[in-house]
Amino acid sequence: MQVLPIILYSLGIILLVVLIILSIKLIHTVDKTNKILDDVYNKTRSLNGLFNAIDRATDTLSSLSDSLVGLITSTIGRIFPKRRKKKMEDYYDE
Repeated sequence: MQVLPIILYSLGIILLVVLIILSIKLIHTVDKTNKILDDVYNKTRSLNGLFNAIDRATDTLSSLSDSLVGLITSTIGRIFPKRRKKKMEDYYDE
């Protein structure tokens, strides 16, 4: 009966030591991960200017292409007038 508490206490001490070691290793791993994440954040923040420049360029090209398409469409519309109006006039004349 006296041996069982000694075994349980020794196993508890061993478990406590193992948990302390694991928690220390976990703390070191989290610190390394934080350093990596900070580095990645700083690098992506430095690329924000490049992404903004690309965004502005695509917006400019998009507006230019929209105006060009509008110009071409209006030119084609002037060259080829709608024929529907003539059919409606013929219908009313009858």
